[in-house]
Amino acid sequence: MAVHYFAYEDIDRRKWDRCVAEASNGSVYVYASYLDHMSAHWDGLVLGDYEAVMPLTWNRKWGITYLYQPYLSAEGGVFQQEPVTSETLRAFLEAIPGKFRFWEFSLNAENLLPDTGFPLYPRANFLLPLRASYAELSAAYNKNLRRNLKKAEDAGLVYTKDTTLPTVLALAREQLNGHTGLKPIHYARFGQLYEKLSEDRMAVTRGITDERGKLLASGVFLFSHAKAYYLIGGNHPDGRDNGASHLLLDQFIREYAGSGLTFDFEGSDIPSLAQFYRSFGSYEQPYAAIKLNRLPAPLRWLKR
Repeated sequence: MAVHYFAYEDIDRRKWDRCVAEASNGSVYVYASYLDHMSAHWDGLVLGDYEAVMPLTWNRKWGITYLYQPYLSAEGGVFQQEPVTSETLRAFLEAIPGKFRFWEFSLNAENLLPDTGFPLYPRANFLLPLRASYAELSAAYNKNLRRNLKKAEDAGLVYTKDTTLPTVLALAREQLNGHTGLKPIHYARFGQLYEKLSEDRMAVTRGITDERGKLLASGVFLFSHAKAYYLIGGNHPDGRDNGASHLLLDQFIREYAGSGLTFDFEGSDIPSLAQFYRSFGSYEQPYAAIKLNRLPAPLRWLKR
């Protein structure tokens, strides 16, 4: 199986994006333009004439070149039109150049395979098909979610499609500061990316306001491969006790009910968030991740 490594400048972007678009497990996060904006650097592995691809998102620190998962990007790994096999995944992982001495990145649900010879482990994601009507979907909500939606109704909270991206990002930065590694440059890059995605009808913002118009909850939602991805959420402290974040996702589900899309909550290994996503009747779909340390012995302990 001929898997070849291509440096960034040698990648045929048109063929790369065509492979991603046609892949059975394709994802918005591995289009060339997304990788351009959200990765410090990226190269790629390619099977044949772009029959399958795998991004290698990398950076360098202390003279060490390493693979990592970019911020605001949930998936990586091997993508192709046919189902990925253990043999294919193993061939791609074996083709990663030795200059990358440390790996810690996500793959995808189709890459959670046995017998690869590499230390894959599962992470949790949550999905909700939106084929049914809102009445049918909301019938699967749990009691706690229903209570929070009643609080939001009693508080007079409003779902709005007019929330601007800068407002969403400002709320996210305010509330997530210190809880993620996101820096101003990451928000700036995503802002540039969002403009392109929005022009291509692949991104929207939504918000929840109180009766005075104060933004209490907001999110960025991306669209690709028959999925709606919940990417950036921001929740003001004033909205925590009146169900603002619950109403945001509920109303987004109402808006796209019957569309045939699948709502991708983007998962979480944090139990409280996992339970929140389950409360909407979503199901868990594990996906693969990998961590591999080939650093020299004196440095290996730093990245255990």
